[in-house]
Amino acid sequence: MLNRRKLLGWATAGGVVGGAALLPSALTREPIAAEHAGHAPAAGSAAGGGRPAAGLGVLFSQRLPIPQQLTPMRRGDGVDVYKIPIKAAQHAFLPGKPAPVRSFGGQFVGPTIRARTGTPVEVTFTNQLDVPSNVHLHGGHNAQADDGYPMDLLDPGQSRTYHYPNRQQGATLWYHDHAHHLEAENVYRGLHGFYILDDEAERGLNLPSGQYDVPIMLRDIQLDANGAMVYPNFPPDRTTILANGVVNPYFQVAARKYRFRLLNTSNERQFRLTLGGVQMTQIASDGGLLPAPVPRSEVLLGSAERVDIVVDFSQVPLGSHLVLKDISGPLLRFDVTRLALDSSRVPATLRPLPAPGTATVQREITMRFDETNFTGLVNEQVYDPNRVDIKVKRGATEIWTVRNTDTVFGAPHSFHLHLEQFRVLDRNGGPPGPDDVGRKDTVFLGPGEWVRLQTTFTDYVGRYVYHCHFLDHSTLGMMAQMEIVP
Repeated sequence: MLNRRKLLGWATAGGVVGGAALLPSALTREPIAAEHAGHAPAAGSAAGGGRPAAGLGVLFSQRLPIPQQLTPMRRGDGVDVYKIPIKAAQHAFLPGKPAPVRSFGGQFVGPTIRARTGTPVEVTFTNQLDVPSNVHLHGGHNAQADDGYPMDLLDPGQSRTYHYPNRQQGATLWYHDHAHHLEAENVYRGLHGFYILDDEAERGLNLPSGQYDVPIMLRDIQLDANGAMVYPNFPPDRTTILANGVVNPYFQVAARKYRFRLLNTSNERQFRLTLGGVQMTQIASDGGLLPAPVPRSEVLLGSAERVDIVVDFSQVPLGSHLVLKDISGPLLRFDVTRLALDSSRVPATLRPLPAPGTATVQREITMRFDETNFTGLVNEQVYDPNRVDIKVKRGATEIWTVRNTDTVFGAPHSFHLHLEQFRVLDRNGGPPGPDDVGRKDTVFLGPGEWVRLQTTFTDYVGRYVYHCHFLDHSTLGMMAQMEIVP
């Protein structure tokens, strides 16, 4: 049951992770002895700095697993067809300690679907759990029937086929549960996976690809002494960080350029990522490539946000390791173990970002908690699937001013719009921040912050939601509904 202590715990968690208490942390870059280059440190050591997560394991003792990339069951009539069960499974967050999870396809980080712009995909999900589920392709431009509408539940034993036309530019998307009142628990327990959309224009840029294009899912969790997840819990207790589902892994890399697709699937956390002073070059955000690469010394990654970065490991000595960290400590170690040819590049121009159209409608959106009954509110109302909060004319270009008015609890929020990508026009009356660039579908808002967003509702009609993507908050009603009308 929700109570004041629980809500204050959530607010505290967000405030520490997303607020001024988060200062950049220096990262180590130390040489590895030649005979140990590329290998995990011996038991009990903490090479690379930092500490084991909550005393539960040894730093960098296991390899970074790469989520399985699915092959279509068939390719017919120009459509790639997949089948994925939603099922209970076992997963070892720590070596030798398997624990129960909810999964797509039996994997805690669900299998990756690698799609192509212009080639439709059909995915049939079958719910083998004992609780309802559904699937939302986050960042996808899809008809209402295929959006993962929160009330379109997939009950135990049922199957449903989602149709994704992929009529959008290449981007790092992801799919996750969106069953209302269950979304926070289902995603926390493992219902999340990558959906990577490639397009020909991007392929022609010769960015790092193949084995050098690596998806990395970051998130937090609370584990007990046996290595099993704890739920329900308080967000401040989620002190263990996972990279692709395991604690503090290492990843062997060649001395060349890599593209890392970073995704934050935490229920409510913002990461401040740094790489020991080594430059990260951002090339994409939620909705795909930026107009031009942006050098970054640190990256803020809120819940549900994505950032694609390129790291050139040829710029550090062979035998070095670099540790990706945030304020919570080390997350992942890169071991530079070998030489490799590298014909990839990061061109000075990536993809033009057309000027936004002329907006004809302006709206105000607020998000906060009700301090009396501890529900989540959007424009002072709890989510009601039978209520349409706003009607949007198909084809309209609109500007939304989205405000976090949660100054009583000091809780941060993360705004997500279904169906369309948007542009951040300004933040708190000033220019957009470095983490607001490009096409976005999710944006972080600290207490009292506000942003102006502009988007065009291009073609589909129907009902879609917009909500706080701190899923603990949307579960409590911090969600609203728009109807796109002809």
